[in-house]
Amino acid sequence: MDVGLLYSGGTDSTLAALLLDSVADVTLLGCTFGVTDDYEHARGAADALGFPFRRVDLDVEVAREAVDRMDADGYPRPGIQRVHEHALERAARLDFEAVAGGTRRDDRVPTVDRSLARSIEDRHGVSHLAPLSGVGRGAIDALAATHLAVERGPSEDIETGDYEGELRALLARERGRERIREVFPEHIQSRVTGWHRGGDNRDGRADG
Repeated sequence: MDVGLLYSGGTDSTLAALLLDSVADVTLLGCTFGVTDDYEHARGAADALGFPFRRVDLDVEVAREAVDRMDADGYPRPGIQRVHEHALERAARLDFEAVAGGTRRDDRVPTVDRSLARSIEDRHGVSHLAPLSGVGRGAIDALAATHLAVERGPSEDIETGDYEGELRALLARERGRERIREVFPEHIQSRVTGWHRGGDNRDGRADG
């Protein structure tokens, strides 16, 4: 099965790729609105891990709609959900048998509920896979520590290939930089840089 996986270069989407890799041919999809080149961080992680990578261009008008919603609400959740659903729709129109993402059990946003997954499958003739849907934060951290080299830090300092970086940039451009801190709560972000030294790579060989 050929799977296109929405990929940010963070631990969640990377572990989703590793779980699927044993049963499918996985291509990592770096989604971008063209606002920044943040998706290149995802490309770098994919190259370091040995996965094929493909850029997926998203509609910048969706990003503007999301930023308008965030600005009006004063928080990012509905806007990020809108963007994630748009990215899934774009991926589902590509030449894959299945689409997937790194959403996990405890995520509040983005999420893919049963009705959305079924809608994507029915309308596009693909399968929707959610390999981390039963996995919690503790297990994610433990698996990442064993297998992956990861940089962590405040979200303003750690750039990844997820939607947030481009939405932050667009919000700053259209509403001013001070609005970023008012809308986006500070949190710890992760970025995968390669295999953990001494861990196993995709071929099962010890790395380093």
